[in-house]
Amino acid sequence: MKNTFGTSVSLTLFGESHGDQIGAVLDGLAPGLTVDEDFICHQLSLRRPQGAISTPRREADDFRIVSGVYNGKTTGTPICILIPNENIHSSDYPEGMVRPGHADYTAQCKYHGYQDPRGGGHFSGRLTAALVAAGAIAISALQENDIYIGTHIRELAGLEDRPFEDPIADVETLGDMAFPVLDERIAERMKEEILAAASEGDSVGGTLETIVTGMPAGVGEPWFDSVESLLSHALFGIPAVKGVEFGDGFGFARLRGSEANDALRVEAGKVRHLTNHNGGINGGITNGMPLLFRSVIRPTPTIHRPQASINLVTMENETQLSGGRHDPAIVHRARVVVDSVTALVLCDLLSMRFGTDYLAQI
Repeated sequence: MKNTFGTSVSLTLFGESHGDQIGAVLDGLAPGLTVDEDFICHQLSLRRPQGAISTPRREADDFRIVSGVYNGKTTGTPICILIPNENIHSSDYPEGMVRPGHADYTAQCKYHGYQDPRGGGHFSGRLTAALVAAGAIAISALQENDIYIGTHIRELAGLEDRPFEDPIADVETLGDMAFPVLDERIAERMKEEILAAASEGDSVGGTLETIVTGMPAGVGEPWFDSVESLLSHALFGIPAVKGVEFGDGFGFARLRGSEANDALRVEAGKVRHLTNHNGGINGGITNGMPLLFRSVIRPTPTIHRPQASINLVTMENETQLSGGRHDPAIVHRARVVVDSVTALVLCDLLSMRFGTDYLAQI
């Protein structure tokens, strides 16, 4: 029963959707890193629901840091963050209900009926609030080292945003956007697709594209602890992520080697890649180019349409019309979660490569 990820820098998540509190323990960060509570609040606001295109559940996310921080700096000991749950409707989840697409049945198989089923319990996307709070500290540490992360909605309901063109400028453009799309003309059309699905009691999925600038070459390991392996491992821990690809990803299947390879040259005494088909990684190790990957976010499984299901108490078949509050799309809210997970993995990789004090520039 493990809920911890990371080697040098590790994160443990705890709590349930309708429990008293959720939280995270972030361990292994260097002492002396700045902890900006206003920035944590800002990051949590990017995850928060946004009007009709999101769930009606609204949480203030009034987090408390109860250890590991003193006078606005990390102490080097475990950081524990607590976030209360306040806006809960537990009556929406009757005993025995199994919602198609959720973890209700698999949780029953693993925890033998002792799990908290309300709102998805420990499997709920609500726990990503704690992920974002912890990730904000990691993002700040990376930015102090001139490493920046940006994520936008690459595709939603068949509509496509433009790809990253100027990585540094595009990351800055995304900035504080609540609905992160690089081509502003496409944003309203995407929102219309979300609202159309909601009006039919349905939901839509999408693809997020992430870029990381400033990562030094030589970080990562071959084989099982490659940069791709560790990022994928963590990204698949985010509820609703069902696919991850790096660089040209599945597009490599349509290319020849002459098209897929990234040519190199030396300019002013420095090695430069002319293209970035491989997403900044070769042999599991960063090559100095921007990291580039995409994450597929499935449609929200809770929908207001009749679905065939079962009841675990009566062990009978039933047609279910899911109650509860739900998002017709979560891809726009998942952006900051992907950024947070990415930052935590990169902090772990950098600490393993250069030592724990690297991030604090000691």
